[in-house]
Amino acid sequence: MKVTDSKYGQCLYFTSAALARKVEKLALDSWKEVDLPPSIAYLLMAVLEEPGIQPSALAAELHLQPSTITRLIQKLEEKKLAVRTSEGKITHVYPTPKAKELLPRMKVCLQRFYQQYIQLLGEEESGRLVQDMGRLADKLGS
Repeated sequence: MKVTDSKYGQCLYFTSAALARKVEKLALDSWKEVDLPPSIAYLLMAVLEEPGIQPSALAAELHLQPSTITRLIQKLEEKKLAVRTSEGKITHVYPTPKAKELLPRMKVCLQRFYQQYIQLLGEEESGRLVQDMGRLADKLGS
């Protein structure tokens, strides 16, 4: 059954959750090559782009709770992709050489993900969808 044919097809919660599950499936498939779930891959890319970034900045950038960021950083540390250092109360997160080596493959995964949804939705519609979703998420607040 199509989402639009469901008796809940006019409900924001139902339709956004259904869309999120479908997008998650596409993303998981795209990131399989680097053996990282999308949430951890995006966090690692942020660490690679700004070595020494603080967890609070990661939480703000990725719109995740600090406790979630802590858990994801721990997973990166377990995979030897990131290290944390502390200066008093301030924590910094740095990529490891192994993470730096992974970056080109991660860029391929990211490009594959974009191409998959553009192929399914079309370039104009996918661009409009991403822009509208961001704008609406901002309206709904934190």
